[in-house]
Amino acid sequence: MLRGLVGLLLASWLATQAQALTPGQARQLVMADSEARIQALGQAVEQLSQAPDPATLALIQALADDEVKFKGDQVFLVHDNQPRDAVTGALVALPPDAEEVVNNNRMRGEIDATLAWLKLFDQDPAKRAAAIKTLADESDAAHLPLLEKALAQESSPDLQRQLQLVRARILLASPEPGQRIEAVRVLAQEHDALTKTLLVEQLKNESDPKVQAAIQLALQQVNAALAWSERAQAVFSGLSLGSILLLVALGLAITYGLMGVINMAHGELMMLGAYATYTVQVLFQKYLPTSFDWYLLAAVPVSFLVSALAGAVLERGVIRFLYGRPLETLLATWGISLMLMQLVRTVFGAQNVGVENPSWMSGGLVLMGNLQLPWNRLIIIAFAFWVLFCIALLIGKTRLGLFVRGVTQNRPMAACMGVNTARIDTYAFALGSGIAGLAGCALSQIGNVGPDLGQGYIVDSFMVVVLGGVGQLVGTVYAALGLGILNKFLEGWMGAVLAKIAVLVFIVVFIQKRPQGIFAVKGRTAQD
Repeated sequence: MLRGLVGLLLASWLATQAQALTPGQARQLVMADSEARIQALGQAVEQLSQAPDPATLALIQALADDEVKFKGDQVFLVHDNQPRDAVTGALVALPPDAEEVVNNNRMRGEIDATLAWLKLFDQDPAKRAAAIKTLADESDAAHLPLLEKALAQESSPDLQRQLQLVRARILLASPEPGQRIEAVRVLAQEHDALTKTLLVEQLKNESDPKVQAAIQLALQQVNAALAWSERAQAVFSGLSLGSILLLVALGLAITYGLMGVINMAHGELMMLGAYATYTVQVLFQKYLPTSFDWYLLAAVPVSFLVSALAGAVLERGVIRFLYGRPLETLLATWGISLMLMQLVRTVFGAQNVGVENPSWMSGGLVLMGNLQLPWNRLIIIAFAFWVLFCIALLIGKTRLGLFVRGVTQNRPMAACMGVNTARIDTYAFALGSGIAGLAGCALSQIGNVGPDLGQGYIVDSFMVVVLGGVGQLVGTVYAALGLGILNKFLEGWMGAVLAKIAVLVFIVVFIQKRPQGIFAVKGRTAQD
């Protein structure tokens, strides 16, 4: 991109035949010592801000791209193997003993800053924004007139605010107390940790009582805003964790609530969904690279079907022979979970595999200074509630849902009414397994996928189901979101390990007081 920019600058230069750059200026920008070159760059910035000169700008850009050589007093720009005289722009023969210009780190920083200052006056808002970002740490008061000029010409409110912040950081080092107070008041509107650090450092070195009072007031405002953003971040992190727990526990709530099966392979069914997502990603990368951003939409039904099919096979092949014996289902499904993990290790390897986010899930929203809401987390939260809505619709409004509710509440009576309970068991188990696959698909977007993926969620999902009330979707929602938010708030207070222990103790105490969970099963046999 920079090479293309140099080409455009050179073409513009030759087209206008501009020769404002003098041989003396070219030599000073290239061959003088560091201090003289830096001074020459500053003079070039002042000149170019008044009257654009493609020759000077092309030379500075070529210095940044290491495309400048010199021999004696003559300076050459070598772009695409075509040497030109830096002053006239004419094609010339490059002497074989021409020397390359060597830029140390300090010089490169000065050249980049010079280009950034010049791009403050560019017509493209994106280039101006990039220039402001480069100049974010600027502290040289000599550039204030140029900054004031750029601020006066800027039309974008957002870029104006960013320029005002750059100006405030420069004024913070001003010898005038009034200018420092003005800078502090501007910085107080930025509620982020970097601003707080800047104000704290300034307070340590400040001697004027009025400026000290202004900084202390600004720090109170920034600290209050940061506290609220931290609380909001904890709530969002809790919702994010709760949505994942909800996805994982929804399927378990159906299978455990319907059949009383303690399915220890539920986490591995979720793992199958994650690997199905990885496989779809690989297929899109190989056969449909131009449509890669849409692979996740194809992976959602695939992950559901793969896990649902595995669940149906598990129910027909093993579970149906163990109904009424929960401890034996626990041991059997635990053994199956080990077999599934070994199968995945054999097919995909023991190492974790990476699943990429589509471009529309990258980035996020930045609110309240340091409050960041990643798009992948926001989309997963929305996806979890979409799955919840579909399951509630299926259970409450369809014939299959009617049969599932009937078998859940009174299996013998449902069988007497002609319901094929064995078939409903298979359908329900496959449905719960498919939802686990959807959870695996969602989890693949926030971390690596490996054979042990399900092990970290199986215990938490059982806690959610038991706390919410066995077989109760509403209780599962309350329990998942409540535990997610509680866990994140406790993590900020006592750390991750103690927070997990505190949540477990809370659940044990709650179940002791209310064994049926948050919501009890409704029916003739429900106990108060």
